[in-house]
Amino acid sequence: MKKIAVLMGGYSKESIISLKSGKVVYENLCRKEFDPYKIYLLKDKWFMKDKDEGNKEYSINKQDFTILGMKHLKFDCVFNAIHGTPGEDGVLQAYFELLRIPYTGCNFHHANLTFNKKYCLTLLKHFGIKIAESFFLNKNQIFCSKKILNKVGLPCFVKPNRSGSSLGISKVYEKKDLFDAVQKAFIEDEEIIIESFLEGKEVSVGVFSFKNEVIVLPITEIISQNDFFDFESKYSGKSKEITPAKLLPNIENKIRKTAKKVYKYLNLSGISRAEYIIVNEEPFFLEINTVPGLSEESIFPKQLKIVGISLSDVFKNSIYTSIEKMNK
Repeated sequence: MKKIAVLMGGYSKESIISLKSGKVVYENLCRKEFDPYKIYLLKDKWFMKDKDEGNKEYSINKQDFTILGMKHLKFDCVFNAIHGTPGEDGVLQAYFELLRIPYTGCNFHHANLTFNKKYCLTLLKHFGIKIAESFFLNKNQIFCSKKILNKVGLPCFVKPNRSGSSLGISKVYEKKDLFDAVQKAFIEDEEIIIESFLEGKEVSVGVFSFKNEVIVLPITEIISQNDFFDFESKYSGKSKEITPAKLLPNIENKIRKTAKKVYKYLNLSGISRAEYIIVNEEPFFLEINTVPGLSEESIFPKQLKIVGISLSDVFKNSIYTSIEKMNK
């Protein structure tokens, strides 16, 4: 029976969502094949909660990812359910790569690439994927609002370059509000990206590797009650999600083909979920999550349910694929 470390928590505001995702993973791992352990990675401490002794915590030795006081326990694979840093930006992936411990999801440089909106958009544009006009800023860089807005127009979105769950994002309608939006985004990251507003239908597409095949899940249409699909919309029930989305066959086909291309262009493995805006029947890529939410409120599990694929089977496939990849 393989011992699996289910990682949850993280260092960002997304840690609350990660705890829910980690719980889902833990509960859906087949106990006939896997012996899972809840591992919490927080800014101030890394620890494991004991299965039999209530809330007793065991500290983790970061040098080799072993449990202090339980030297006999060595993990066969790590299931990464941490959204944001350090689970989605390549930091943990590089750490486990050095330790030669198998981990689920894409490798460290692909995780780092996809988490960085500027790099991800630049690469996909090179491959012909449609994206919004954008302007990139570093913290403390002197900028000209007129120059930015001449390129991206109004309204526009101001986003942290490396952040998930729509944290720190503002929709700007007037020039006078741009500065405050920029400062808000800089709270989350030292780099920000300002993008043109695209008028159209927003959809979310889950894509993952399953039994050596790239699977595109049913498309979800997102209708937010707020001004856009922000953190509150995603996790507080302030959005309507329609799965499968009501789309014309030719548009659905375009989105599915684009989603599959994006997954392959980014050299991803494991599960992912990407957002697109449909403008004049063409999908424009917004962003991608390589550690998507897995809680009951999350989109990816709902899409799986439509096609009759169980979370248990997906998690099992991810674990064995990861072990095989590390042992090559």
